[in-house]
Amino acid sequence: MTGHHNFHSDGRGYLSAMGRQWLLPIYDPFARFMGIRRAHEKLLDRANLQPGQRVLEVGCGTGELLGTLKQRYPDVDALGIDPDLSALRRARRKATRGKLQIRYEHAFADDLPQSDDSVDRVLSSFVLHHLPVAEWVPMFREARRVLRPGGELHLVDLGWSRSGQNRGHPHRFGHTAESPPEQVLAALADAGLSGVRENGYGRARLGGYVFYRAATEGGGQSD
Repeated sequence: MTGHHNFHSDGRGYLSAMGRQWLLPIYDPFARFMGIRRAHEKLLDRANLQPGQRVLEVGCGTGELLGTLKQRYPDVDALGIDPDLSALRRARRKATRGKLQIRYEHAFADDLPQSDDSVDRVLSSFVLHHLPVAEWVPMFREARRVLRPGGELHLVDLGWSRSGQNRGHPHRFGHTAESPPEQVLAALADAGLSGVRENGYGRARLGGYVFYRAATEGGGQSD
């Protein structure tokens, strides 16, 4: 699917979750059909969340991941950011209906409103393929800035493991067909994160996807 850029008053463009703004109302059922919920569950399994931690999702869209997170970990402080105001409105309505304490803010991945060393985990789900490769390092640098010492970044995106075990049909959505793991890992390392590695893979109707983990200094090597 070829994306159509939307623009805010500050002149910055972004790609909406379904590629076109008018398709946003069908994003949630589309995502469930495509198997995104299962990928979210696996991402949360890897994040090793603990009560009282502060979690930031970059590119939260309509709030599906954080909604799942709060159902599993009600004592985690959850915050989502996204450039799409329409998606944020949907996310807020869903949180209100579900009586879930989740905060949502309008922001871009390379200019987060959070202060330095303020969150324990940064999560990102199927965002990279919406961005030009040149924007990956600035996004990851911002994640490193807001993470506390020992904090971790966990993300999942379309792609294939370097062993080729989960290679699927090319998925053209956004700026790239898929996110080559070697480029993702290089961008994470260039951003100054440590312990950078692939952290598993999976398959869904939309194709193969890869999990990644990185940490700030002191993050260790735990799974």
